[in-house]
Amino acid sequence: MKFQASIDKIIQWRFKHISEKKFLILVSFVVGVFTALTACFLKKLIQLIQGLLTHNFSEYHANYLYLIYPVVGILLAGLFVKYILKDDISHGVTKILYAISQRKSRIKPHNIYSSVAASSITIGFGGSVGAEAPIVLTGAAIGSNLGRILRLEQKHLMILLGCGAAGAIAGIFKAPIAGLVFVIEVLMLDLTMTSILPLLISSVTAATVSYLLTGNSAMFHFVQNEPFLLKRIPSVLLLGIFCGFVSLYFTRSMTMMENIFRKLQFWQKFVLGGLLLSALIFLLPPLYGEGYETIEVLLGGGTGYQKLFDGSLFNDWRYTQWGIIVLLTMIIVLKSFATSATNGGGGTGGTFAPSLYLGGIAGFLFAYIGNTFHWLPFMPQENFALMGMAGVMAGVMHAPLTGTFLIAELTGGYDLFLPLMIVSICSYLTITIFEKHSIYTMRLAKKGELLTHHKDQAVLTLLKVYSLIETDFQIVNPYMDLGDVVKVISQSSRNSFPVVSDDGKLEGIVLIDNIRNIMFRPELYKRFRVTRFMVSPPAVINVSMTMDKIMRVFDDTKAWNLPVVDENNKYLGFVSKSSMLNAYRQVLVDIVDQG
Repeated sequence: MKFQASIDKIIQWRFKHISEKKFLILVSFVVGVFTALTACFLKKLIQLIQGLLTHNFSEYHANYLYLIYPVVGILLAGLFVKYILKDDISHGVTKILYAISQRKSRIKPHNIYSSVAASSITIGFGGSVGAEAPIVLTGAAIGSNLGRILRLEQKHLMILLGCGAAGAIAGIFKAPIAGLVFVIEVLMLDLTMTSILPLLISSVTAATVSYLLTGNSAMFHFVQNEPFLLKRIPSVLLLGIFCGFVSLYFTRSMTMMENIFRKLQFWQKFVLGGLLLSALIFLLPPLYGEGYETIEVLLGGGTGYQKLFDGSLFNDWRYTQWGIIVLLTMIIVLKSFATSATNGGGGTGGTFAPSLYLGGIAGFLFAYIGNTFHWLPFMPQENFALMGMAGVMAGVMHAPLTGTFLIAELTGGYDLFLPLMIVSICSYLTITIFEKHSIYTMRLAKKGELLTHHKDQAVLTLLKVYSLIETDFQIVNPYMDLGDVVKVISQSSRNSFPVVSDDGKLEGIVLIDNIRNIMFRPELYKRFRVTRFMVSPPAVINVSMTMDKIMRVFDDTKAWNLPVVDENNKYLGFVSKSSMLNAYRQVLVDIVDQG
């Protein structure tokens, strides 16, 4: 009660002394602080758990605890989600996109802590996923729920949700620009004068708090020993295409595995996921956890990459060229299965870190093979590992700007900004030939619930057919005679009359134009039944259709009114093109007003 009383006082003070737009800026600062604190807490918690579990692992012999720890992690996380939360917290970024697409911008309050708890257990015990998607969902939940508590307008909740996501990325990576670009490019929020400042404030605030708590060094230590030379542009272009195909493989294999796990029950998922994950990590220890230590090794230069063989069954391969090539290739092929097994088996984590990890491996392998067999001019392996990180991230997320700015900020590798951009764009263009949507958006796109950058598509996405159904059309029965129909017409202002059977199914429609020549001839009233002069409508709208598809149906048929039925062909009403256009204009005005 005291807490609510304090909130009420804040709200009353705000109404008296400050406008909502200025108050939004203040709240965005608070969101930035809290998301950064949460991001730093999650990182430290994961490091603590991993340190306690693996501090005595051998570098020279296989560690059989790799067979146990990941299984325990996904079991604990799965039980926590199933029996304590009793809610699905997977696919964090997709959930944010869904909240935006529904114009509610509401994330459940438990997401403020649930994703942190489940992901820290999953990753700390070795789950082969990332903490970024969970912390983005947590940040979005902080922004959304804080806005609701403070009773901000609905249109500002979306901005605060974006502020939370931006602050989460900026806080966990110390990358304020990447946080802002991520919200624009991945969450697809439009830049307006109202939204740009709060997003910037949250990003900068979160990054600053993160620097204060963890020091001013970049997340990955990188020293550019070789400058970028223009003669390497062909190699960079080829790397971008290669990263595009790696991104495509990762996306397709993840989708395939997700479909397999979706069909299983909880314990079946756990058994399959646990066995697959533990076997893969035991076989390839670099798959353990987020994989950021592997990235550090690849960026470190020299022969440090030989550390990737530590604790594995392939320890004797570390000094052979083919051993390194085979190991890195196996990691690229099997990483998506380890990530899918982690999430499918009950764990909680995202694909953000796996895409960075895969990119580093792919870029390093590309340069290593080129240098070993002298196929291309010499390529600095550390630089190409860095570029590969940007490329695969850009491909998987369909976000070339996010990939470019994030890698530049993560490592301080701003001198490679041009090649980072080239690789990101080439990777993005390559994967879009085969996959129209990113790994985050394809689930919503299949349901027609995706809000995109295109205003017209966004408006159609926000419209719902249920809200447009008109039910004031007079219904006629198939066995009514013409006289009965004339009586119905006399009581209606419409020109169309749905023909509905006794069990509620749509049989056809009666159009006044089709019976005008006989409706004023009483001697024919008993001779004609509805079944004789009713016609089929130009098309029938199913209530499950997306608004985009419905609009195409109207365009194809040139109709102005079309009947609507449910999945069982039960008549529900009519949708008119004029009502759709009116609703379209109103929603478009609402979207613009958010700016």
